Amino acid sequence: MNDQPLGRTPTSPWHALPPDKVLESLESREEGLTNEQARERLERYGPNVLRRQKSDGPLVLLWRQINSPFIWVLIASAVLAILLGKVTDGLVVAAVVVLNTIIGFIQEYRAGKAIEALNQMVPENTTVVREGRKLSVPAEQLVPGDVVQVASGDKVPADMRLLSARNLSVEEAALTGESVPARKDVTPVAEDTELGDRASLVFGGTLVTSGAASAAVVATGQHTELGRISTLLHEATDLQTPLTKALAVIGKYITLAILVVSAVLLGVGLWRGYEVSEAVVVALTLAVAAIPEGLPAIVTIALAIGVQRMAARRAVIRKLPAVETLGSTTVICSDKTGTLTRNEMTVKALWTSEGRYTLTGVGYAPQGELRRDDQPLEGPPTDDVCELLRAGALCNDAALQQRDGRWELTGDPTEGALLVAARKAGVNEEEKRSRHSRLDAIPFESENQFMATLHENGGDGRRILVKGAPEVVLRRCDLGDGLSPEAVLAEVEHMAARGMRVLAMAARNVPASHDGLRLEDVSGGLRLLGLEGMIDPPREEAIAAVKACHDAGITVKMITGDHLATAEAIGMQLGLQKPDTRGITGSQLAAMDDARLEEAAVRTNVFARVAPEHKLRLVRALQGKQHVVAMTGDGVNDAPALKQANIGVAMGITGTAVSKEAADIVLADDNFASIAAAVEEGRRVYDNLIKSLAFVLPTNLGLALILLVGVALFPIQQIDGALVPLMAMRPTQLLWINLVATVSLALPLAFEAREVDVMRRAPRNPDEPVLSHFVVMRTGLVALLMTAGAIGLFLWEYTHERPRAGHELALVEAQTMAVNTVISFQIFYMLMCRTLTGSLRKVGLFSNPTVFVGIGVLVLLQAAFMYVPFMQRVFGTAPLSPGAMGLSILVGAVVLPVVGLEKWLRQRGGHPPETPERREEKEPHPWNRERLRV
Repeated sequence: MNDQPLGRTPTSPWHALPPDKVLESLESREEGLTNEQARERLERYGPNVLRRQKSDGPLVLLWRQINSPFIWVLIASAVLAILLGKVTDGLVVAAVVVLNTIIGFIQEYRAGKAIEALNQMVPENTTVVREGRKLSVPAEQLVPGDVVQVASGDKVPADMRLLSARNLSVEEAALTGESVPARKDVTPVAEDTELGDRASLVFGGTLVTSGAASAAVVATGQHTELGRISTLLHEATDLQTPLTKALAVIGKYITLAILVVSAVLLGVGLWRGYEVSEAVVVALTLAVAAIPEGLPAIVTIALAIGVQRMAARRAVIRKLPAVETLGSTTVICSDKTGTLTRNEMTVKALWTSEGRYTLTGVGYAPQGELRRDDQPLEGPPTDDVCELLRAGALCNDAALQQRDGRWELTGDPTEGALLVAARKAGVNEEEKRSRHSRLDAIPFESENQFMATLHENGGDGRRILVKGAPEVVLRRCDLGDGLSPEAVLAEVEHMAARGMRVLAMAARNVPASHDGLRLEDVSGGLRLLGLEGMIDPPREEAIAAVKACHDAGITVKMITGDHLATAEAIGMQLGLQKPDTRGITGSQLAAMDDARLEEAAVRTNVFARVAPEHKLRLVRALQGKQHVVAMTGDGVNDAPALKQANIGVAMGITGTAVSKEAADIVLADDNFASIAAAVEEGRRVYDNLIKSLAFVLPTNLGLALILLVGVALFPIQQIDGALVPLMAMRPTQLLWINLVATVSLALPLAFEAREVDVMRRAPRNPDEPVLSHFVVMRTGLVALLMTAGAIGLFLWEYTHERPRAGHELALVEAQTMAVNTVISFQIFYMLMCRTLTGSLRKVGLFSNPTVFVGIGVLVLLQAAFMYVPFMQRVFGTAPLSPGAMGLSILVGAVVLPVVGLEKWLRQRGGHPPETPERREEKEPHPWNRERLRV
């Protein structure tokens, strides 16, 4: 199959060629291809479908879950334990591996459907002209040179050059981000015209909203704009989150340390006279003790809790790690339409020969008032203003209706804005339409740039109303004395400079005998009524959310397919840029090399007329400057950048299936304010994960130290002729502590409320090590306390019980005592971890009830661990006397005053913990210095 296109290359300026030259280049004609030509080209170019990227199969996904240092150490431990006859121990370790693998496999299996969603955007059948006859053929059989006919409601099947068109409008928001349908016509445009302004082309996957057209197919399958986006989507890379990268680094170091220490421990055991099998078991036990087996489960469940909290705040998480990544986001790149703005065109400015007026209120709800010089009108609007608004409401095909308390628009958003403007000033279009019935109309066509209607005018004959592009309408008007075309165009520029789309209204009275409407009727002699300027206004909550992001040290950038003037106006209203700064267009970005682009990406906050590859380059440029980038979008054009970004945020209401599948987060309400709320939740989740980590690690270090002390110092006793080393805990008991006790106590920390300054601190440096100096010092302190307490009570219990009960029973009771002591330490230390730096009184003892639920569950499980016969057989435990229980609890409580004293000394000595925020105060991260300069 030959992918080379006919005549010209896929990048040829089809939009700049007249229709006859397009057909000539495609070796086609208006009657379409012959059936033989279509068959030959189908073999040559292949079907009109997008190539599917082969996804990873189940075995690859399964291997990905297994291929980690922790898992390999655990697998080796399980196998060796079984080979050495410790079957129960080995099976318990193997069960842990299987559980972690299943959780990871399910999570990854559900992700990554973006390319399949792209294929669904191509329609199943389309109307094609071949050998002069209209045929309905599967869209996948279209070939370059085919002549296709489309009408209102059709999905465009391929990229096509218009041959003829009447009143054609196409919804291209999925590709360009434009908030209103694009007007299309056959007139060629300049070669360097940007994608959103190529009015002579229609693109595969877009939707015809009005009119009809005949067009020649110029690109199919992978050569279409949709196919180009599919290629970019393949090229975009999923990035690891800061936390997963940090945990991977921790995992490598811990694994290396475990292997080294286990080898040393094996040597020490053999040197002290251990049997080879016993020495190997001790080394395996150390590996089981030091590996934080419960950490993946804690992280996963903590992130899942964050998912539920974010869902309550209208942000639906598709990929768990995205929860934490939000907490370190430094830049949010947002689409404009519907995210930062309401996606409801609204008339904000009026002009008549009497002067300028403004309209308050936003959206389709007709609440608002007419103002002049920013003051409410003292009486009813003047006749000139009423005429202007009435003309906009009558020369109009849209309709407004109220459903379930909300106003909904049927028709073009621009015409809907004119209806709402009239209602705000007290003009009811339904009443006017009944009094001034429409007799005829000239519909809007791109080549004319205006719409005209003929109405009854009561006893005064009939009236022609015209609305359209100001320069077009102005040429047809007699302005009279006191008003010049230059003055009117100056008002148009004044509105356009504020990002508004401007329409002019004009009228002409005709006799009652005038029986129709022709082009010559509106070629001159019109009276200019005035101008109406409209814009898609920013959401009020988005303005507040942008400010909250700035307070949190997060830069917000607007990347849109809309025009530069509109983007700059919205950017200033949102507080994204100052009046003396300018945005950058996609064509300017395309001319920049990578180095200049990186500087522009950091310096500029408004980007307009941006194509998909520009968005992808911008995200990569920001990432090249060490930013953690969140990218929002709703269209197919956004999908590659959504996938490339550290966090992809898709719109749940207006978003395409492609954008949702490529994203990590979907906003249920399409509202930028929900992103700010999600960032707040992300920071809370990270804070609580650090608390969980600071709680978990001392246990693993403590357990490893308990074994090290035992091997190095405990006596080796001769029992029944064999040398038997004392071990303070069995491998299964270590897993009980690591999985059951640790998880039960760590999870309540995920429910802790957010810190009061969570949105007033700088973004976390993603390169910041999770194990800060403070966490390492705290881990060592608590691990030493835990080791001393568990070893001391183990020896005390074994020494006192051996003469009475013998070696076996005394050892079981002493090991149970050691386990109980460690768990007592965990319970009290978990309370201290609810705030890592402050007093427990600061957060409130009962502010997080789940803490006591976790403690209660663990107490019940620990009782079963000691007293249920089945558990005794599996874990090698024995019941403890009330006195022994009380002693282990008392020793465990020692951690409360010790850690409390450590916190007090740090604050008293002016050396608070070296948290990322305090390091930021001393030496700002480069991106924050750049943000402050901007």
